[in-house]
Amino acid sequence: MIETKRLIIREMVQSDYDALCGILCDEEVMRAAYESAFNLEEAQNWLNRHLKRYEEYGFGLWAVVLKETNEMIGQCGLTMQGWREKEILEIGFLFQKAYWHKGYATEAAIACKEYAFSVLNANRVYSIIRDTNIAAQKVAVRNGMNIIDKDTKNFRNIDMEFFLYSVERTK
Repeated sequence: MIETKRLIIREMVQSDYDALCGILCDEEVMRAAYESAFNLEEAQNWLNRHLKRYEEYGFGLWAVVLKETNEMIGQCGLTMQGWREKEILEIGFLFQKAYWHKGYATEAAIACKEYAFSVLNANRVYSIIRDTNIAAQKVAVRNGMNIIDKDTKNFRNIDMEFFLYSVERTK
């Protein structure tokens, strides 16, 4: 679907469930984004939600596959998310810990931004990132984004602070 130098970004399928659990059920990975890991049922619900988003919107979070090994190492893509009282087009990403700090998230996020601008004809894209997730904030900056807002969101009955990053299409 989307190809970069090192990655193939494609729709997730049910057979990606085990690899997805390697991300969503990992306590360290999920602490940065959501404070705690998902259980197996929550991971399946997550996958189901994105399969439905593909049908509804034509996009969602996609599998990020390493060309070299054909292994799903993360997920990155576009979702409609609520921010204050409006729906925004967000670039989101989560990767297996073994693939952190190797530039994969940035490579995938940039490709998703380009897809949003060229295929979806979006004028602006956003990333909603926890204020404590410094690595994800660096990905947003490398993707040309700046902080434009901050808000508290409640996830799993925990209030968390999030930054809203954004970049506008220039062409």
